[in-house]
Amino acid sequence: MVVFYQKISKMPKLHGQVCIVTGASRGIGKGIALQLVECGATCYITGRNIETLQSVGKECEARHCEGKLIPVECDHGKDEEVTQLFARVEAEQCGRLDLLVNNAFQAVNLITENTTKYFWDLDPFQTWDEINNVGLRNNYICATLATRLMVPKRKGLIINIGSFGGLTYLVNPVYGIGKCGNDRMASDCSVELKDKNVAFLSLWPSAVRTELMMQYMQKLEAENHPDFQKTKWIVDHGESPEYVGKCVSHLLVDKNIMKDTGKILLSCDLASKYNFVDVDGSTPISPKSFKMMAVGADQLWLTKFIPSWLRVPTWLFKWLLQLATVVQIKDKSKYE
Repeated sequence: MVVFYQKISKMPKLHGQVCIVTGASRGIGKGIALQLVECGATCYITGRNIETLQSVGKECEARHCEGKLIPVECDHGKDEEVTQLFARVEAEQCGRLDLLVNNAFQAVNLITENTTKYFWDLDPFQTWDEINNVGLRNNYICATLATRLMVPKRKGLIINIGSFGGLTYLVNPVYGIGKCGNDRMASDCSVELKDKNVAFLSLWPSAVRTELMMQYMQKLEAENHPDFQKTKWIVDHGESPEYVGKCVSHLLVDKNIMKDTGKILLSCDLASKYNFVDVDGSTPISPKSFKMMAVGADQLWLTKFIPSWLRVPTWLFKWLLQLATVVQIKDKSKYE
């Protein structure tokens, strides 16, 4: 039997790098912070509960991470607390900031609890503010304050954590508006930042096994929801929160990062580019794979016969995403 070995790249060394990851008490933000600190970076993490943030610090200590994690209690819905965060980093790090990851988002529960409702069934004031205040608005404020530290040094990277909802309808119109706005923010800000050697991009993870996602899965199972098996397959073959952290760590040291400024990057593509696997040694299934598309079409049985490496080109993938809108609207109509 012939065995083919894949040479997995080593994680980059980030000693001396100063980072901010917003909304990092759990989920993707926590996964990013853990990887950054494990690689040696000094990382400020924010959240509304200091005890939860400190538990992330204890996890870093248990891992004997080479870097330093600094928890900062910060409500990103309060402008004065956001301003104080960047003032603190500037004072403590002599004006240095190498990376900002905009990840703070408070509307997960609102979205998951209203997947069967149309937008006119929800309170428009609450829905807009809860989804896009700590999201689109806050990300712009953080990006502005970060660039004021990065531009004088002519060095820096800003990443908005995005979603396929920025391209096609996903659950709720307001969610898509916010995600599309985040992508456009990266694109347009990059135009003004390019000659300052500061990169700004959007990063789209695939299905991520966050704590809230696993709770949502339990809810679907308890309700005997018809989409449970499909959703479970996608999540089981998806990413850990630290997979995105590996993406961010590699992007931070990429000498050619300015070639990607303003772009939307997918975690699966970055894993192939930088040649790394997830923390458990697995390779998450790409959303561009035929295998994933078979699941989306409710043909789970086909996954046994489709190789994971078989993917569609990005342009075709984006077109196929548009078709998913029809399926989601039909699902909502079941509950009328």
